[in-house]
Amino acid sequence: MNRAQLFEQISQRKSFLCVGLDTDSAKLPPHLLSHPDPVAEFNRQIIEATAEYCVAYKPNLAFYEADGIKGMQSLQATMQHIPATHFTIADAKRGDIGNTSAMYARSFFGHYGFDSVTVAPYMGSDSVKPFLGYEGKWVILLALTSNEGAADFQFETLQSGGQLYEKVLRTSQQWGTADNLMYVVGATKADKLAHIRTLVPDHFLLVPGVGAQGGSLAEVALYGMNKQCGLLVNASRSILYASNGEDFADKAREEAKRMQQEMEILLDKYC
Repeated sequence: MNRAQLFEQISQRKSFLCVGLDTDSAKLPPHLLSHPDPVAEFNRQIIEATAEYCVAYKPNLAFYEADGIKGMQSLQATMQHIPATHFTIADAKRGDIGNTSAMYARSFFGHYGFDSVTVAPYMGSDSVKPFLGYEGKWVILLALTSNEGAADFQFETLQSGGQLYEKVLRTSQQWGTADNLMYVVGATKADKLAHIRTLVPDHFLLVPGVGAQGGSLAEVALYGMNKQCGLLVNASRSILYASNGEDFADKAREEAKRMQQEMEILLDKYC
């Protein structure tokens, strides 16, 4: 899916919601446990309940890899349930030497068919560029994350000037463009978004941290939205676990709809 097609989906649904499929097999509603693949069945019902209100899905690879081969089979089945109209993100946070990154890229883009993959920039250009060689596919580079440990490195002031996360944003624009490179910026760092937009005015930003982590959707839109929206805001736990009962899909739909309605107002206001 290219940038124009993604913006078209955002415009049609009046939403920039990404549903994070951080599906914990230990938190599934009890009535699903007798299903042959309870994780895939849970995801199927979540996808069918929320597809109308979101534009992207983001399976978190750790939650599937933790269950071994069975987990990866659940991931593959989940990918088959996601409509072609929705952008897909492999939240894998890869980033290794060149030939290893090339194998990761083949796996996520070739085998599983994801539109994008999250990548850590720490090992530099040769760890990122193999992902950028696929036509119509995207790298989503970690820039400024929402976790507490982000302060350990990302705000380090460099002798050359600026902070480390700013160098990531500036340098990586030599590797890719706004048509194949996005950035992760946490919603809990909304006060930095206005500055980040001066560094990457046209790129899409994947913004986790709204919902259970307490980030403000209104502040993210105020400081981060550009003329093509430029935002994919992720919510995971607040949607997936809105209920642990047999009504979990209905409650997930209600939460996704609530977020979409807020996003529609923000799109009309800023985009």
